[in-house]
Amino acid sequence: MGKRKSSKPPPKKVVPKVDTMFTCPFCNHDKAVIAKMDHLTEKGLVECTVCGQKYTCNITHLSEPIDVYSDWIDACDNLNRERDDEDEDEAE
Repeated sequence: MGKRKSSKPPPKKVVPKVDTMFTCPFCNHDKAVIAKMDHLTEKGLVECTVCGQKYTCNITHLSEPIDVYSDWIDACDNLNRERDDEDEDEAE
């Protein structure tokens, strides 16, 4: 008599890795922005290695580097909108 066939365990799911290197919105260099997370002080830092621009924000235990980068991009957009509004007011 032969052995019973044992079924193979299901394959493990591959978890996609989130990037920690991003494109700088100021100098447009690809993979020049490094995101660092300090969960002890609850601060996130993104810094461009080419032009030296920096941005810090508060983080939580659920935050990822992409969240800090996204906050930076949102802050840049808000500043640009405010400047556009001021320029329109001065033109009138």
